[in-house]
Amino acid sequence: MSLRIALCAGEASGDQLGAGLVAELRARFPDAHFAGIGGDAMRAAGLDAWFDASELAVMGLAEVLAHLPRLLRLRKAFRQRVLAFQPDVYIGIDAPDFNLGVERWLKRRGVRCVHYVSPSVWAWRESRAAKIGASADRVLCLFPMEPPIYARHAVDAVFVGHPLADAIPLQPDRAAARAALGAPDAAPVLALLPGSRLGEIERMLPVFVAAASRLRGDMPGLRVLVPAANPQCRAAITRIAGDAPGLRVLDGDAQRAMIASDVVLLASGTAALEAMLCKRPMVVGHRIAGLTYAIVRAFGLLKSAHVSLPNILAGKPLIPELLQDDCTVDGVHAALLRWFRDGDAVAALQPEFLATHETLRRDASARAADAIASLLPARA
Repeated sequence: MSLRIALCAGEASGDQLGAGLVAELRARFPDAHFAGIGGDAMRAAGLDAWFDASELAVMGLAEVLAHLPRLLRLRKAFRQRVLAFQPDVYIGIDAPDFNLGVERWLKRRGVRCVHYVSPSVWAWRESRAAKIGASADRVLCLFPMEPPIYARHAVDAVFVGHPLADAIPLQPDRAAARAALGAPDAAPVLALLPGSRLGEIERMLPVFVAAASRLRGDMPGLRVLVPAANPQCRAAITRIAGDAPGLRVLDGDAQRAMIASDVVLLASGTAALEAMLCKRPMVVGHRIAGLTYAIVRAFGLLKSAHVSLPNILAGKPLIPELLQDDCTVDGVHAALLRWFRDGDAVAALQPEFLATHETLRRDASARAADAIASLLPARA
């Protein structure tokens, strides 16, 4: 009997991770049957998709509450179908709010479970590591500081590396990126990424655009590239940014815009990691809702000294983080101007970023497949 492998990815990034994983597992087990929840990339890799990943892609408390009855029905139907499928392993890819519950339910019924992409236990409530271990037999981690945290809670966790570090060259081709985007070689370029959620764009973009406009006064030829994650984001960016001089909104192309840029201005998140892998100096500016921020501070929920992945991975402040009340037009402008004018500071970043890139570059999909294969029955 061939192997049966069930998977669930709940958004575009998880679909890409899942596609790489399915391809590597299929190379090891050509007769395996892969089924579950995924998107176009996982289907192309060979997944029999019972449900589409887009059905889980709900963000924000209000949106989740509005979709909760449907999501609960989906979860019930999905876990029953997985159980009937009798998989040799279930792999939950990110989407912890959905996957960890499914994993816990399946594990109690004798199904071996793997969770791929650790929630940020290094930043928020380390005690969650033990609860994650109650759901998953093994956790596959993208960052090297994560397995030691799980070890303190007797949870089996393996560092597999980060797929972005595999995909992005150690030395990205800036000239090719500029040519593709029509940016002259000599022009100063700022990549501006205000986030992919509409609420984030509403909070961050007015400050970012004002700071970029002031920067253009220092550098009249400045080009500002603003990648939009989707048509809704593009509409919000266009409405807020208006006809700001030198500003161009792109349909996607965030990575190319970062490679082409001299400096990146972004909201905190995976984009900061991507900018670091592109070897670009950056400024992180971020604001969250006032009530949320008050709760985070009052209860000491943030355990990390830094919020951006380049600083967390380096264990020191390599790039400026302008958070909440510090995220002002004056502060963002000053931090950007420093990177444009201080070539020595930019040069000093390069070996730091390269070292982190090399640490994360581990052929993540292959290592993840190996970590899963070692859990599978001997008949495999």
